[in-house]
Amino acid sequence: MRLTAVVSALCILSSVAPAFGQEWAEFTNREDGFRVNFPGEPKVAQTTYQSEYGADLPSRVYSVTRGRERYSMTVVDYRPVEKILTERAKKCPPFADERCTGIGAGAAVGFGYWKTDIRGALVWASWQFMQRDVKVTHYMWNFVDLVEGHQLQLTNNADRSRTFVSIYMHENRLYIMEGTVPEGDPEPGLFQQSLGFVDKDGNGVRYRDYYDNDYPPPARVGAGAPGPAPGGTPQGAPR
Repeated sequence: MRLTAVVSALCILSSVAPAFGQEWAEFTNREDGFRVNFPGEPKVAQTTYQSEYGADLPSRVYSVTRGRERYSMTVVDYRPVEKILTERAKKCPPFADERCTGIGAGAAVGFGYWKTDIRGALVWASWQFMQRDVKVTHYMWNFVDLVEGHQLQLTNNADRSRTFVSIYMHENRLYIMEGTVPEGDPEPGLFQQSLGFVDKDGNGVRYRDYYDNDYPPPARVGAGAPGPAPGGTPQGAPR
């Protein structure tokens, strides 16, 4: 009888486990150029994101909540920033400082600092997370498919929940990926590591050298499909 009970329990577990595993699935959005694993179909919300130099940029938030777990991908479109800040610079009052006009600091900053806004997007986004009521337990430079970015690991000071953050800039779009789990739960490292970039046809994008959003892109591997990383992509950063 005891053996029968054990076998029955194992049969139940074997039938339940795959169903739980199947909750996670790859989600691809060709319009915003990314793919990531979510535990279910994400909700999509249109919103705006304020850049460091005050441009209100269009953005979309893809999110899934599962119990006390929260997973999201925010895509911010920095492509209109030149137009937005240039138009604003035209309205600066006489003798306004260079932060308003962009004039006086050299051509590198652009009108209204639009070029600087793009160059500093990764740092600006990372800084916003550091302003929360959290302890930053790790902060690193990283790359996904050789696209450079930042990663953070945070512990909430109030409820001790853990948050893993990935921030990347590709083709003047900022990708902010955030996974949060309650204290004691497995950390959301697999969610953080599932990010990839895709082209307009949904093909994976991978480069032959480091991609820096400020410079002309290096050649891609194959026809945009991902390939093996030379030396491997650093993953599983220390806590």
